[in-house]
Amino acid sequence: MPSPATLLKSLNTIKKDLKEDIDAVFKRDPAARNSLEVILTYPGIHALILHRGAHYLWNHEQKLAARVISYGSRIITGIEIHPAAKIGRRFFIDHGVGVVIGETAEIGDDVTLYHGVTLGGVSQDNGKRHPTLEDGVTVGAGAKVLGPFAVGKNAKIGSNAVVVKPVPANATMVGSAARMISEYHDEKGNPIVAKINDSKQQEKAAKGTITSSDSGTGSDKEQPKTAQQDSANNTTASSARDTAFQAYGIDPSSQDPVAEAFAKMLEHIQQSETRLDQLQAAMCKLDPEFCQKEYDKLCLEDIDVIDQNDVNQADTTNK
Repeated sequence: MPSPATLLKSLNTIKKDLKEDIDAVFKRDPAARNSLEVILTYPGIHALILHRGAHYLWNHEQKLAARVISYGSRIITGIEIHPAAKIGRRFFIDHGVGVVIGETAEIGDDVTLYHGVTLGGVSQDNGKRHPTLEDGVTVGAGAKVLGPFAVGKNAKIGSNAVVVKPVPANATMVGSAARMISEYHDEKGNPIVAKINDSKQQEKAAKGTITSSDSGTGSDKEQPKTAQQDSANNTTASSARDTAFQAYGIDPSSQDPVAEAFAKMLEHIQQSETRLDQLQAAMCKLDPEFCQKEYDKLCLEDIDVIDQNDVNQADTTNK
């Protein structure tokens, strides 16, 4: 039987953890209005409280009791967390329905998951089978992170992405299978050092910590004031995006790689069509008997993957 001092210490720890969890909800969910509402109506909070109890029992060889609590938590909240999973501080599950966290999963501090997320395994071995999410990771709705690899600090997994390989720090992964969106990494996660001349910046890029203010070289100090102002504005915009509420782990300024590839293809096709028109006009001048033919031209509206902004931008460029 634990002593009164031990019980008091445990109660203080529980109170402190609960306060941190509630504060985390207010920081990451604009819909939260007061603490009582969060405690009574947020399934993510309920699942986390029950998991802590189940995890304690699991570590003290009360595995059946731990599984019973875990099963009850799933029935009540719709969130399934294995009692053996390791979860850090200020963990937040928004909405929560359909979230599954496997036995060997490890979650760092300040991690956010949305509904439908699976931290699963692809092996039937008894060892490490589930992913490790480092501090500050955000996983969007419906995403699947499958396998015993690490997702680096502050990385973002887009909605419905299927991630089956390690993710560097600060990277954004989208699609199935997930592709990386990064100015300083290729899709395999390797640093693109060709864009960076300074050795210190190359080191930052390799660690995934480079910022927009680091993207220039030492010669930037000699640039005109207007260029410096533009750089400052870009840095401010980047900071605003970093701190903005990004519900599904996607930077609003990022371009989908599939749409970007189609946009480049269409741009090339339009240039080729313009050149073909010029060649036909020249042939007509050289040979009056040459018959100029009309042909169907491809436009951005024909491909749904390109959004309206791309269409408007292309029309402005053509004009």
